[in-house]
Amino acid sequence: MPPAPGDREARREDVSQAVWHVLADKGFGGLTLRAVAAAMNVSTGMLMHYFPTKRALIAHALDLLEKRTAERPRRERPTEGLAAARAVVLDILPLTPDDTARNRIWVSSWDLALADDGLAADQADRYTRLRAAIRPHFEAARALGELLETADPEQLAATTVAFTHGLVVQALFDPVRFPGDVQIAMVEEFLASMTPTRPDTGAGGPASEQ
Repeated sequence: MPPAPGDREARREDVSQAVWHVLADKGFGGLTLRAVAAAMNVSTGMLMHYFPTKRALIAHALDLLEKRTAERPRRERPTEGLAAARAVVLDILPLTPDDTARNRIWVSSWDLALADDGLAADQADRYTRLRAAIRPHFEAARALGELLETADPEQLAATTVAFTHGLVVQALFDPVRFPGDVQIAMVEEFLASMTPTRPDTGAGGPASEQ
């Protein structure tokens, strides 16, 4: 017998907690109806009232992961410009145990998304939203003179997301080579490469000092 509407809502948080527990312990590769049912100490038949298929379970897990990611503690945001973009990037990287665990779960989901057109489209939408969230910071940086007037904020946002997630993967697979301080230094260097190059005034230093 399916749960009553009130019971269903009351147990939904329990289900989500169990899904998160399995994800944190085993990643998406270990996310099965049986594993979640065991975490809840219920039968797979009961759980199938919530998730009739494994795909439904995976879709819920991805939504839960996105929600947990959005609600995570974040650094204080500078008001605008490259400093704000820097804060966004640092919040994505695996610089803390919690962020490392969350990134491991995200990376473990990619194989599933690549094998399912619907999940792949959802993931593409997430990247679109992430680029859209970063782009205004580059628009502000250009207005502040931190970037060349010809800089394309949309392209810079796309490049930044690609750089950041590439660094995430490197740090997850080789944390000794890419500890937190190295990751931060790479971000600093990456963002500094976007700033206008000052003219070379020769060995005598800036013209104002000659």
